[in-house]
Amino acid sequence: MAYTISTWLAIYFVLWWVTLFVILPFGVRSQHETGGASPGTDPGAPTISLMGKRLIWTTLLSAGIFAFALAAYQAGYFSIERLSKLMGLPF
Repeated sequence: MAYTISTWLAIYFVLWWVTLFVILPFGVRSQHETGGASPGTDPGAPTISLMGKRLIWTTLLSAGIFAFALAAYQAGYFSIERLSKLMGLPF
């Protein structure tokens, strides 16, 4: 089954967003935890978000996962026949 470039980009796009939502909670310190809550803000709001660092980590991690999945697909581990046999479904 041949995929086009747009299909691979769509898969990477979805994988990138899922990876971002996995990475977001790591290392977040709230205003309540640091004791430096500003008046009028929620105590659970983060003190420093470091979004640039998180976006770089998301891109690197999702590229690694995508490369691994693409290599497994090229090797035949993610073929429809193999996956249906693993799940016990007739193909």
